[in-house]
Amino acid sequence: MAYSVLLVEDHAELAATTGEYLESCGYIVDYAMDGKTGLQLALANSYDALVLDVMLPAMDGFAICAKVRSESQSDIPILMLTARDQLEDKLQGFDAGADDYLVKPFDFAELDARLNAIIRRFKGDLESSTLSIHDLHFDLKTLTVTRNNQTLKLSPTGLHILKLLMRRSPEVVSKQELEKELWGDLVPNSDVLRSHLYNLRKVIDKPYEDKLLQTLPGLGLKIIAPKAASQNSA
Repeated sequence: MAYSVLLVEDHAELAATTGEYLESCGYIVDYAMDGKTGLQLALANSYDALVLDVMLPAMDGFAICAKVRSESQSDIPILMLTARDQLEDKLQGFDAGADDYLVKPFDFAELDARLNAIIRRFKGDLESSTLSIHDLHFDLKTLTVTRNNQTLKLSPTGLHILKLLMRRSPEVVSKQELEKELWGDLVPNSDVLRSHLYNLRKVIDKPYEDKLLQTLPGLGLKIIAPKAASQNSA
């Protein structure tokens, strides 16, 4: 099956070579050379993924990402392409709703691998069951997450992490296991996972008195109900 991708990149030569490579890998590629056009295409069409440059005319990639998430309520996988490799920039991208971050210059094969991975995760086989821990519920069929009867908004990568942690609860999942599950052998630097975990905790725990996501230094992470957590610590 050919995946459709919107590539928003204002550097004409890079856009052409990137698009040609992705097409040679079997993708169907649409182009936009500025942020405003990119946003219009993203909202008007159904793509399997977006590849966004950060520095764009008219509207930057962060703004496009945030508007796609807020205006279309879409969980479409979004990969950011940028020369900006500071942690603050990555956090800003993930906070806007990005799922992965590739720093220029990049290898085309890695772009293909990362893009394919986030699309596969998003399109993974849906299941007809629901995971529940305390007041946190994850409907695996609709990919809907609620806590205290409130719907929570998570990125596809956040959903993938949460599903793994909830399935394994109350077991501890190491960060190495999470990285392997998310990226296979193409593991990015540790800041990327840390950013996704920061955003996940902010959504599922920060507004609530009972904290479910626990970090065990040197061991990993787990999601556990407050009563079980108190019994384990007793």
